[in-house]
Amino acid sequence: MKNRLAFTLAASLLAFAFSAPAFADNWYPYPAQAIEPAFSADGKSVDVAYTPVEKAEKPWNICVSFPHMKDAYWLGVDYGVTEEGKDLGVKVNVVVAGGYTELNEQISQIEDCVAGGAQAVVIGAISFDGLNNLVSELKKKNIPVIDVINGISSPDITAKSLVSFYTMGHEIGAYLAKKHPAGSEEVKVGWFPGPAGAGWVEAANKGFLDAIKGSAVVALDSKYGDTGKEVQLKLVEDVLQAVPDVRYIAGTAITAEAAQGLIRERGLTGKIDLLAFYMTPGAYEGIKRGFILAAPADSMVIQGRIAIDQAVRALEGKELVKHVGPKIFVVDQSNIDSVSKTYILPPDGYKPVFSVN
Repeated sequence: MKNRLAFTLAASLLAFAFSAPAFADNWYPYPAQAIEPAFSADGKSVDVAYTPVEKAEKPWNICVSFPHMKDAYWLGVDYGVTEEGKDLGVKVNVVVAGGYTELNEQISQIEDCVAGGAQAVVIGAISFDGLNNLVSELKKKNIPVIDVINGISSPDITAKSLVSFYTMGHEIGAYLAKKHPAGSEEVKVGWFPGPAGAGWVEAANKGFLDAIKGSAVVALDSKYGDTGKEVQLKLVEDVLQAVPDVRYIAGTAITAEAAQGLIRERGLTGKIDLLAFYMTPGAYEGIKRGFILAAPADSMVIQGRIAIDQAVRALEGKELVKHVGPKIFVVDQSNIDSVSKTYILPPDGYKPVFSVN
């Protein structure tokens, strides 16, 4: 394929990517998986070594819209999009809606971005379906739209930089199912997939529940809620009160982060274990310190970098992988010391950047 996008991936590259401190001065080539045909729900995963363009042809104006900056996950994506903007020499303007209840605000912010001169838009969507009319309008204006992280159902999307949250949920469910196979003693798990209606949440919910089918793991009713710590902590408290024999708490990284202190305060360490279905700095530290069992890494920093590269490629009419995301791998106590943080998390102490000129 043209423009240095190689569709071969040696096992040595995978091992190098997940254990090396860095790729010299560059983040690429990065182990990823493309979906063919693009945007297909049942498409085939193809291993790719993702490499961006070296520089943009001109300082394109790219608008990036996130649901919120309430947790370090989106800080990681922010780090990725702004750093890649600097590397490629383009303008990046980041707007934040304020939460998963703020769909109208996200739409309004994106419209304002475009009115202000944005030539491409990268969207971390609040709703799987709720932005479809906007995406169609942007397509009519020949403005490329890149779907990053969360998923948008519109067929008018230009490209997707994301992983399968079905796979993320499935990975952590399979991790539990392996610990408690069919025929072993039944264990209960409280499951907290995130805000209802978000595409990534529904996908993760299905993946987790599918993975534990046929095992000795029994999931309590899915408890939905915004990914703010206070909301998640209240949900966990409710489950602990209602189901005192719950063995695991699994869900968003914020769920696991928020629950750590609660579990320790109540003397439940070792009696109730925590798992997350995606990675944040808090989840990473929790695993390192033995307070969280495991979490899959989806390299959110790289997803942000790829999204900016896709936007530039679309604006310049260059060949691009339309549907791609970093390779997923589970991090637990057995491998955390060999996993590089460079691409799966924002740097320690990172503060959000909203503009790159």
